[in-house]
Amino acid sequence: QVHLVESGGGLVQAGGSLRLSCAASGSFLRIGPMGWYRQAPGKQRELVASITNGGVTEYADSVKGRFTISRDNAENTVYLQMNSLKTEDTAVYYCYAILPYGSGMYWGQGTQVTVSS
Repeated sequence: QVHLVESGGGLVQAGGSLRLSCAASGSFLRIGPMGWYRQAPGKQRELVASITNGGVTEYADSVKGRFTISRDNAENTVYLQMNSLKTEDTAVYYCYAILPYGSGMYWGQGTQVTVSS
């Protein structure tokens, strides 16, 4: 079992920055890939960024060059640095973690990010 706790969401003006954090706890030996999805009102949940425990990253085209994902394996924490925020980045952001060997995918409770114009 993995418990994920997110923090760092909030209200920011367009062009501003926010940093999301997601800390994992529970009974596991190690965590595989971690990342962030987001869901805007009336839209499907979409993958924003992911990172393997070896540090390989992937990003949605819409956030490339603006968002940076990183992780601290010792602290079982994943971060999402969001710069040059746009109003269309407004959404609930959910972190996830995947345990190896088919042990499951776990989600955080979500954190609201609102970007005002």
